[in-house]
Amino acid sequence: MTSKRSDAITKGFERTPQRALLKGTGVPDSQMDRPFIGIATSFTDLIPGHTGMRDLERFIEKGVHSGGGYSFFFGIPGVCDGIAMGHRGMHYSLPTRELIADMIESVAEAHRLDGLVLLTNCDKITPGMLMAAARLDIPCIVVTAGPMMAGRGTEGRRFSFVTDTFEAMARYKAGVIDEKELMVCEDQACPTAGSCQGLFTANTMAILTETLGMSLVRCGTALAVSSLKRRIAFASGERIVKLVQDGITPRQILTRQAFENAIRVDLALGGSSNTVLHLLSIAREAGVELPLKEFDRLSRETPQLASMNPGGKHFMEDLDAAGGVPAVLYQLREKILDNPTLTGPTIKEIIASVAKVDEEVVRPVSDPVRAEGGIAILHGNLAPDGAVVKQSGVSEKMMVFEGRARCFDSEELAMAALMGGNIVAGDLVVIRYEGPKGGPGMREMLAPTAALMGLGLGDSVALITDGRFSGGTRGPCIGHISPEAAEGGPIALVAEGDLILLDIPNRRLELKVDEATLSARRSLWKKPEPKIKGGWLSRYAAMVTSANTGAVLKSE
Repeated sequence: MTSKRSDAITKGFERTPQRALLKGTGVPDSQMDRPFIGIATSFTDLIPGHTGMRDLERFIEKGVHSGGGYSFFFGIPGVCDGIAMGHRGMHYSLPTRELIADMIESVAEAHRLDGLVLLTNCDKITPGMLMAAARLDIPCIVVTAGPMMAGRGTEGRRFSFVTDTFEAMARYKAGVIDEKELMVCEDQACPTAGSCQGLFTANTMAILTETLGMSLVRCGTALAVSSLKRRIAFASGERIVKLVQDGITPRQILTRQAFENAIRVDLALGGSSNTVLHLLSIAREAGVELPLKEFDRLSRETPQLASMNPGGKHFMEDLDAAGGVPAVLYQLREKILDNPTLTGPTIKEIIASVAKVDEEVVRPVSDPVRAEGGIAILHGNLAPDGAVVKQSGVSEKMMVFEGRARCFDSEELAMAALMGGNIVAGDLVVIRYEGPKGGPGMREMLAPTAALMGLGLGDSVALITDGRFSGGTRGPCIGHISPEAAEGGPIALVAEGDLILLDIPNRRLELKVDEATLSARRSLWKKPEPKIKGGWLSRYAAMVTSANTGAVLKSE
């Protein structure tokens, strides 16, 4: 390493003012020549997945200094989707992804940092950090803080956040459980620090980060409370200094092969539908062309190998004990493409190192949970630019369904109808004007989808939206419908009582209304007034693109 980015603030008499300010922070002369490593930490007291990060910060810092670097912490905000769910706060969740990427870019460029350790965990924070890494293309390594342990009850029962809070709420409303049992769920659902226990968005993104080669082996599944996570944090601190010295940057790792591998692992595990948005956005920053149709092409040839909570029986702690990401790569080995990683060994070398896989948790390709992957991309006259369904969470009975449209122009109106008993078998709930622009912010719909399941309607009612879903959503729920209603997409033209056909095997979403009727409705449609007219979200709504392109901000 002949020169460093940080030389711009440490070398020459012209940089006397900058060195004075660095000394003002406590940097001694003996450390001025070391690589300057920023540790972007999303620690906060507000999110269970992030409350344990103070501990990991210490180990990353020790690793950086042991490796020969000098570290600087700087803070990155986070939003807990579970806490933000079902009210105005959820408008802000997806937009924070863009803010996080912009903030990391700003700090790293302004201070000429040589490399970054990105300490993250929850839903939009991880993709925001990966977007920044790809955009900056300076040495970076990601540390995901890890999943929480499952709650424990009597007779071996295990509790999880979504099933035992959101769905339990609906079961309580329906009289299936009493207040005492509801309180047990509330007390047991989140027993430790860490991201929620199932294969929700946070844990799916952690797994995909490791698959992409941007974090160390086992980082994606090692529990937040484990000593293994501490050792990974230390090793990541050491590794970033080596990456700076060797000039290894994210775009050398984030290739088309890396994204294809990540999609396959996601499909094999039945992960969150939000990963479609996030992988598209990260690929864009990395300069990799990744069309939406690739998700479906890969889904048709990648079997689902695991039955993970919320739709299945296994928790993240089970996947970690079964061998984590390397175990999934091993089972998919004939379909996985070789690619370098930041860790040193290539993907194929990681696969070759696998000694044993618990095949009860990660099944072989010859004996899959389902023949196709966990995510499907639908098209049709209702979604010309595509829609996304987590088919791993849909029962066989609902893979093909025709229902009567029940139209709601907000999540709140749909939720009131569900909880008021106004949705019955044969209905198809349409929630619109909740897309990237219309929401704004493309709110997650965990509350209505969990209510659907909790009320026992998962095999008789479907739900579609131009918004999106939590990674914890299961059931016949189709999101990301593009174009969205606020852009005049066909979902805006659906009328109460229209018949809609959902055909997941044939990837179709069709509004069974003739074109002449739709044309007449289209001529009467008027663009609605923005729901939020001030602050950051009004600027976001003006700049955000469609869900089928990742809901990224326009660059010009």
